[in-house]
Amino acid sequence: MRRPRPARTQPSPPPSPAISPPLKWVTMKARVYVSFKPSVLDPQGQTIHSALNGLGHAEIEEVRQGKYFEITIRSGADRERARHELDQIAREVLSNPVIEDYRIELLD
Repeated sequence: MRRPRPARTQPSPPPSPAISPPLKWVTMKARVYVSFKPSVLDPQGQTIHSALNGLGHAEIEEVRQGKYFEITIRSGADRERARHELDQIAREVLSNPVIEDYRIELLD
């Protein structure tokens, strides 16, 4: 028969303070915004617009809704290669190029 383990009486040591990695280890962030093309009907945007007008926000003329993606890129990645890869991902995976536009922002 096994003996039960005694309860831990000492608290765990506090985590060590965060150390900033060298500049080459810093990851890059990107934002990808996807929205309907201006010629495409946006029923959700129209519903939001109607709701805002109903709440007294008469100065709102139009609402277009979309999607937002925040992407972290592995440290040490080449900026131009990352931009090219993000463009391919946005075009082939994140958006439907027939009805949607996308915009990519690389952050430092």
